[in-house]
Amino acid sequence: MDRQSNLIVSKIGIIGAGVSGLAVAKQLSNYNPVVFEASDSIGGVWKSCSYNSTKLQSPRGDYEFTDFPWPNRDDPSFPSYIEILDYLKSYAEHFDLMKYVMFSSKVVEVRFVGGREPADFRGEPGEYGSLLPGLPVWEVAVQSKQSDIIQWYAFEFLVVCTGKYGDIPKIPEFPHKKGPEVFEGKVMHSIDYCKLDKEAATQLHKGKKVAVIGFKKSAIDLALECAEANQGPEGKPCTMVVRTLHWTVPHYWVWGLPFFLFFSTRSSQFIHESPNQSLLRAMLCLLLSPMRRVVSKFIESYLLHKLPLQKYGLKPDHPFIEDYASCQMAIMPDNFFSEADKGKIVFKRASNWWFNKEGLEFEDKTKVEADVVIFATGFDGKRKLKGYLTRPFLQLVRGCPFWCHALVQKRWPKSYLLNFCCRGTVHPLIPNMAFVGFIESVANLHTSELRSIWLARLIDNKFKLPTIDRMLEQVSKEIEVAKRTTRFYKRHCISTFSINHSDEICEEMGWSSWRKNNVLAEAFSPYGSRDYELK
Repeated sequence: MDRQSNLIVSKIGIIGAGVSGLAVAKQLSNYNPVVFEASDSIGGVWKSCSYNSTKLQSPRGDYEFTDFPWPNRDDPSFPSYIEILDYLKSYAEHFDLMKYVMFSSKVVEVRFVGGREPADFRGEPGEYGSLLPGLPVWEVAVQSKQSDIIQWYAFEFLVVCTGKYGDIPKIPEFPHKKGPEVFEGKVMHSIDYCKLDKEAATQLHKGKKVAVIGFKKSAIDLALECAEANQGPEGKPCTMVVRTLHWTVPHYWVWGLPFFLFFSTRSSQFIHESPNQSLLRAMLCLLLSPMRRVVSKFIESYLLHKLPLQKYGLKPDHPFIEDYASCQMAIMPDNFFSEADKGKIVFKRASNWWFNKEGLEFEDKTKVEADVVIFATGFDGKRKLKGYLTRPFLQLVRGCPFWCHALVQKRWPKSYLLNFCCRGTVHPLIPNMAFVGFIESVANLHTSELRSIWLARLIDNKFKLPTIDRMLEQVSKEIEVAKRTTRFYKRHCISTFSINHSDEICEEMGWSSWRKNNVLAEAFSPYGSRDYELK
């Protein structure tokens, strides 16, 4: 049977049943979407990339859907990944979303079959086009775990909700004969470590010399699990190999003040530059700009007082605000430095290193013996998309496509054209496709849900997209603001102007951008998911 005769046609397809996929499925449920999930369960990275000790980095009330509060939302503790999976399952069952999900269904290829060019952009303003044109625009090849047969589906609109994390590990490159192949011990990535149950993870660490590569949240949690498995005189220390330092915080209080006062209120975000700000707002922001440095130094002073960062050589060279603006701030577990004080966690700063038979070798001629080396080096989000996107859209991951206007190539470098999505959702140069869950903030669930609501209203023709020219201009402003705020701007994080971003989304949907009940609350109370509940 050929592909056309075996084609299953529907209006909307969704790739991924994690947090973003569920949010999109709920908002687009009146279209009976087809959701492809490669694994056998919902949850995304919470299911596939969680350690036994993994917890949310905020209270549960800061991580909930607008219309589905946690049953114990006032509990101040940070929920475990198991609790989060239970919450997501309850959400999916409450809104009857499971019926849309095809489990163990991996998307292996996506083909554009629309009748127009991928983007009619030649320097003149052009319309994006109809989101539901009445005919299939995308064909999707899906393979089930139970069969080698490829089933093709056709959709008028496709939403990619796979996110940037999970699935494909990012592994450093090494010189010839200096990579993992020469090491006589065990090498793995954190994504493989996540597959171990508690007993297997303990046995991997216990009595072993373990080296953890990285110093972000996944590396910190992994090193602590290793230290806890090596208690007593026979226990071996865990070595953390650190290339780039990032600020960590012990909790959400700074010198007795709640952390949200500095970043998560409307008044606090006035000191931070935002895209599309008015002349008055720009002048006020310029006038208050010295406060950014004051706030950053104030927070740094507390962190240096509370945590032994200088003692262990872990004080970053860049300001705290650069990590916050790039969504790289991590919560430090309570007993992490107590394990370091006992010698169970040691640190090795290194820019360049490689493997030898016994372990690791560094550019300063020192060596570290190891039985196990675990990469906590993140994931390759671009390669993840390359797995199923075809030309010419694949070139948006690799760089500027041949039909892209010369000014775009000149003004916006190749390395982050993938981030060129209007409202972090619709790429101006890719027709009838949306990306949800790729933009970062300090509250990713809320960010994904609000963009899902925006996308549903867009598809329902409640409002229109700007011209392609205007969308490119909008996103370029976001990137330019990020570049002036942090050296880590390519992550496409909106944390320092998230309220402004949400304001613009609300205005496009015809909502009031001010969501509080009174002026004082509007200025000084934190914004969260519940503020965007549709009354």
